[in-house]
Amino acid sequence: MKGIILAGGTGSRLHPLTMAMSKQLLPVYDKPMIYYPLSTLMLGGVREILVISTPTHLPLFRQVLGDGSELGLDLRYAEQPQPAGIADAFRIGARFLGADPVTLILGDNIFYGQGLSELLQTSMRDLIGCTLFSHTVRDPQRYGVAEFDAEGRLVDIEEKPARPKSSEAITGLYLYTNDVVEIARGLAPSARGELEITDVNRVYISEGRARLRSFGRGFAWLDAGTHDGLLNAAQFVQVLEHRQGVRIACLEEIALRMGFIDADSCYALGRKQQNSGYGQYVMTAAQAG
Repeated sequence: MKGIILAGGTGSRLHPLTMAMSKQLLPVYDKPMIYYPLSTLMLGGVREILVISTPTHLPLFRQVLGDGSELGLDLRYAEQPQPAGIADAFRIGARFLGADPVTLILGDNIFYGQGLSELLQTSMRDLIGCTLFSHTVRDPQRYGVAEFDAEGRLVDIEEKPARPKSSEAITGLYLYTNDVVEIARGLAPSARGELEITDVNRVYISEGRARLRSFGRGFAWLDAGTHDGLLNAAQFVQVLEHRQGVRIACLEEIALRMGFIDADSCYALGRKQQNSGYGQYVMTAAQAG
């Protein structure tokens, strides 16, 4: 399984914050936003990851993340010169993917919950076409919403419906078998000139190869792509970290726990940042094993 983080776009919902800075490099409390989707892929056991962003912002992502080797990862980078839809990620990443399945995550989506790692790894093992993840929301009119038949099977996805047929919003986390590349290449662009991810998902639904996994009440899904969303995400992370004494999306600790690096390597990474509370936390985590 390979991973793609789509971190492009103009970030127009966050103007003026993003007029000179990538949205995914803005801080979510104590770390850059990109740490959160990257940590989700790592929790799923994904180690080969492609970061897609604009030509202007890619050098900044390289500066922040490097080639991933210090974390036991293989990070690569690709340009999306203009916003062209989520499904455009598969066209851009085709050579990187080769014949492998893929987990795609949007760069402004944050997931948190006990058992997230196990859920992701199980879903990857059981993949038959595509697996989508949903979360119950109180305002489904803002999202792509799952539609079910009488037997509870996924039959369609409605985009921002005026009268939603469920409260299950499709999140920005997707698993696909490798044929998603050809499916995306065969799509007709939308009226906006973009390759829509919902059109990809509908192909799998029509073929009976789509599964929907709903995040339960113990999980949180946050979209940090608006001013309120960014603030809410920062407050969520702050409260959890202060109350529980753990760091959410600490890449070094996750790499250690997943067996990507050893304790000595983890400690060395923390020591590079020892003047910050984050670096001190990493060193403590390494010493704890």
